[in-house]
Amino acid sequence: MTVMKAPGHRIRRLTPFGYLSPTILLIVVLMVVPIVMVIGYSFRDNVIVQENSVFAGFANYAEVLTDPDFLAALKNTAVFISVSTIAHLILGLSFAMMLNTPLLGGVTKAIFRIVYILPWLFTIAVIAVIWRLLLDPTGVVNYVLHALGVIQQGVDWFGDPGKALWAVTFVNVWSGYPFFMISLLAGLQGISPDLYEAAAVDGTNGLQRFLHVTLPQLRPVIASMAVLDLIWTSQQFALIWMTTGGGPLNATEMLSTYTYKQAFSEYEFATASAAAVIVLLLTMVLAFFYVRQQRER
Repeated sequence: MTVMKAPGHRIRRLTPFGYLSPTILLIVVLMVVPIVMVIGYSFRDNVIVQENSVFAGFANYAEVLTDPDFLAALKNTAVFISVSTIAHLILGLSFAMMLNTPLLGGVTKAIFRIVYILPWLFTIAVIAVIWRLLLDPTGVVNYVLHALGVIQQGVDWFGDPGKALWAVTFVNVWSGYPFFMISLLAGLQGISPDLYEAAAVDGTNGLQRFLHVTLPQLRPVIASMAVLDLIWTSQQFALIWMTTGGGPLNATEMLSTYTYKQAFSEYEFATASAAAVIVLLLTMVLAFFYVRQQRER
């Protein structure tokens, strides 16, 4: 005999979905629908700019994947995100350990925390303006280097094709390491002192305690932060656009700036959509590793 559930029971089960419905609606309208539209555009030609588009299959993807500018952007993005993530990790862990050491007093730690977190407080626009002034051929950086005898004349850091990518990478590292520092500092403060005491009793030195106690305890945090940083850095657009615009000679062209130029400079919305889908797929790969790592925790 089938037991009929009371209407009130069904209402209680559906109530949470009622609370979530505004958020679900926003996600569908602002994320799902645009993604579906872009995927549709990537398989067609003459989209948006002309009334009647035509089906092009994978022609747009073939054009993008064989475009030298796209390949250069892919290479630059790989260098940019890998160097940035490694530098963020090294700097963040170094400063976090310094702020966690008992050798510094409370006032000294407070001052250092304020100084080290300052780059994270600035917006991308402010960071871009500051570093364009600092790295100008007549800026402070060149003045100091010239005074120290490192260089003989002003260097155009953002205008030299051989130096521009490393300049924007340096700026990105400077602006992003505080997030790593704060997260790793929280991880360090969560490690039980008993582990260090037990290791000290076993006769280990500072390096051994770092390798066999600190790093294993921080491994989940480091893995999560590294994958998130790869995803965030791969989406970096504002900093590149406001410092070099992808130049000079495509030396700092990233996947984000390439896609933007295809859409709003060349008005090739079909190829821009194909490039955006490729970037989406690459990001989904990184997101997959992040989600799997979180489940393992």
